[in-house]
Amino acid sequence: MDKPNAVGWFDLYVEDMDRAATFYETVLSQQLESIDDPTEETLMRAFTANVNSYGASGALVKSPHGQPGVGGTMVYFSVNDCAKEQARVVSAGGRILRPKFAIGQFGWVALCMDTEGNMFGLNSMQ
Repeated sequence: MDKPNAVGWFDLYVEDMDRAATFYETVLSQQLESIDDPTEETLMRAFTANVNSYGASGALVKSPHGQPGVGGTMVYFSVNDCAKEQARVVSAGGRILRPKFAIGQFGWVALCMDTEGNMFGLNSMQ
């Protein structure tokens, strides 16, 4: 049996779900999908998932059990060219912390901050 990837899912905590969802939908050019919580204490909106594709999916989460902020988990979104998504960050309400830079054989990365104060990365091979 093959070992699974180290990350199977991620939660990215937010304060304002609508603001955060609009930010990521704008930057990543994808629609987030609401996930029902039977306990009704958590709001969730999931990123596009393809179980037959490399990598993990996850969701924006507004919950009394977690808070957004720098210094916790760092999520890197796989994109075609991180310069294109980086160009949409500021107009979507975020900040660019470190513009697109090379990381050798692993391509390119841009480091950004979302509307909730979470730092995240954009990663591409071009």
